[in-house]
Amino acid sequence: MKDLLTRSITGILYVFLLLSAVFLSSDAFDFLFLSFGLICIYEFKKLIKLSGYYIFIAFLLLWWLFVHLVQRETAIFFLLFITLVVNFFLIALLYSGKQLKNIRELHKFIITLFYIGAGCIFLTMIPYHKPDNLFAKFIIIGIFILIWINDTFAYLVGRSIGRTKLFPSISPNKTVEGFIGGMVFSLIAAYVIALYNSDLSTIEWLILSLVVVITGTLGDLIESKFKRLAGVKDSGAILPGHGGLLDRLDSIIFLAPFTYLTLQLFIHVS
Repeated sequence: MKDLLTRSITGILYVFLLLSAVFLSSDAFDFLFLSFGLICIYEFKKLIKLSGYYIFIAFLLLWWLFVHLVQRETAIFFLLFITLVVNFFLIALLYSGKQLKNIRELHKFIITLFYIGAGCIFLTMIPYHKPDNLFAKFIIIGIFILIWINDTFAYLVGRSIGRTKLFPSISPNKTVEGFIGGMVFSLIAAYVIALYNSDLSTIEWLILSLVVVITGTLGDLIESKFKRLAGVKDSGAILPGHGGLLDRLDSIIFLAPFTYLTLQLFIHVS
């Protein structure tokens, strides 16, 4: 009961912090995820045993370039391309069964910089996905809602009727039924969001929901694999009852570049 209370209080404070940053100002939102990015890089660095502190300098430089300096679409799409290549490599690693022992320090550096660092950068770019560069706060809030709905109902459905393991070697508690349940309720949530928000059409919200659920689940599984390879239960202990910050943001960080790409396709295709 005490653990449940601790988890609940931490979860409420976490959500309050996110929503406060979104509604306060775009600068507050950017600073929050700059801070989150540094913490997540620290936790991930320990997981994969990446030596040195150059990764923090590289992340801050990349952040400064793409959040405050570079506005050219070509440069942003180049960063997006590299980030997606790294993320697809991680998906391949998830299904390959390979260990990290043979991965060189340079490769660990690149993975950390683009998987965690660029993921946080694209998360802050999502509200600015339109050419007018206005901060579309309800887009990012809608994405957070879809993530929370998916996580909640994947857990509830999986616990109630889950029988078929989704990825038993990495995450024994996840089930196919839970995954489908989370997806269905996320689609319902996306439809409801579309009724009250006109930033995206109904079909765009539904497509975005599918992208969020699929890539968010992959992000959660990928971080679980890194933890399993490291022989630890949590990435850290900064959040009482929840473990590390990366444990809370793993799906959000991984899905961010895919979500940004989806939003750009909505603009350029339509």
